[in-house]
Amino acid sequence: MISMDSALTAANVYIKPAHSRFKAENRSWQGIPSLARTDNGRLFVAFYSGMKTEESGNFVILVQSDDGGQTWKDVVVAIEHPDPQMRVFDPQVWLDPLGRIWLIWAQSRTMFDGRDGVWAIVSENADADTPSWSLPKRIANGIMMNKPTVLSNGEWLFPAAVWTSKYHKPTESHPEVAHEVLSNVYVSCDYGNSFTWRGGADVENRAFDEHMVVEKLDNTLWMLVRAKYGIGQSFSQDAGRTWSKGEPSGIMGPNSRFFIRRLSSGRLLLVYHDSEDNSRKNLTAKLSDDDGKTWSAPLLLDERNNVSYPDGVQDENGRIYIVYDRERYVDREILMAVFTEEDIIAGKCVSSDARLKVLVSVATGPKSR
Repeated sequence: MISMDSALTAANVYIKPAHSRFKAENRSWQGIPSLARTDNGRLFVAFYSGMKTEESGNFVILVQSDDGGQTWKDVVVAIEHPDPQMRVFDPQVWLDPLGRIWLIWAQSRTMFDGRDGVWAIVSENADADTPSWSLPKRIANGIMMNKPTVLSNGEWLFPAAVWTSKYHKPTESHPEVAHEVLSNVYVSCDYGNSFTWRGGADVENRAFDEHMVVEKLDNTLWMLVRAKYGIGQSFSQDAGRTWSKGEPSGIMGPNSRFFIRRLSSGRLLLVYHDSEDNSRKNLTAKLSDDDGKTWSAPLLLDERNNVSYPDGVQDENGRIYIVYDRERYVDREILMAVFTEEDIIAGKCVSSDARLKVLVSVATGPKSR
């Protein structure tokens, strides 16, 4: 029986699902990917699909590669809610400091229900032939599609946001979360066993938030937020409890998700659209040696139109893996780039195993539009 408030009930988790609706040959569109790598080198990529577009009935799927992305196993996990009015969307996959893989997603009744919710399952044996997963657990209100940040004090910050838009009016539908209509951070101090809302930033003209947090060298938290004009920013001096007034970061580009992460070298990596005409093209990687004050010359990862939503990791050898989507409803590709800091500094691929535009997945079902 479906709950009257099914948004608060767990979706179904299918391991190696047999049902054909999840298969690439029946997926009509796909996008919004995330990537993680286990300590032993297995790559996982999560994204979502289902139905004709981003709407009720969406589901999340997970694919994997055991050869560095040369080949991929399609649909090793699928997550779908039994209530057809529910959507499962905007996944994130993350390797935590304990070596566990988290598969995180958002749930909403209809497109947005004003409260939404961040859910997760965790695998402690992600390199097994058939990894086992924990039961789904709701960890926050809102939507989280970017990676957590582990602070120098050991706390884990999860960047979840309660969105507000013409579709999504939480103060009307769920007034209990009205104080969270921000780019929030939820914090775990016990290795992911529990989470509490700590605070949030209010960046004017933000769009779907999609925020990420890095800890600067002086322990200031720097939050970057998707905005209509490019990327906005806010700062916290107290581990995320309070945030400065939002403002433009000076990093321009289209209204789209970006990716920022501190690398093992200490540099910051930024992947975003280096585009002057507000289009989702010229997906580009840059480095900063001065904690984000200035950025290097670019390494162009993909010059084509409608490439978007980068996410990635760095391995122990310094290789950077970035996954993104291309033409969600037309070519319907999930792609990957593999490169190093050396390649970015050179402005071209000079490392021996650098690869661009690597195909991870393509949907081949009847196109939805």
